[in-house]
Amino acid sequence: MNKFLVDSDVMIWFLRGRKPAMDLFYKMKRIGIPLCSPVSIVEVLAGIKAGEEDATENFLNFFDAIPVDREIAQTAGWLASEQKTKGIIMGLNDAIIAATCLVDNLILITYNQKHYKSIKGLQMYFE
Repeated sequence: MNKFLVDSDVMIWFLRGRKPAMDLFYKMKRIGIPLCSPVSIVEVLAGIKAGEEDATENFLNFFDAIPVDREIAQTAGWLASEQKTKGIIMGLNDAIIAATCLVDNLILITYNQKHYKSIKGLQMYFE
């Protein structure tokens, strides 16, 4: 069974009730195991609105978070550096998420393909 890492943007779309993300999550239940990065938890909680706390916490508990260890941190640093040499400024959050996928052989589910498309070896799933 495939393992997927869900990017923050997809999580936020789901929480906001956007149909494409909701459909994707229902489909994901059948096609693989959804995981997330602790970075995505931070990003989702940072954008929370009043009254959304309980629903957001319940949603986030659906995911297992992949810890950021030394290998992921080093890979993220090298990715950000490599992208910089190509003239691409990659945010550290995106670098950590991409590195997590590369290190743990996960398929990234994201709507922000432009942030990740230049990363060699990164597998992405999108509709």
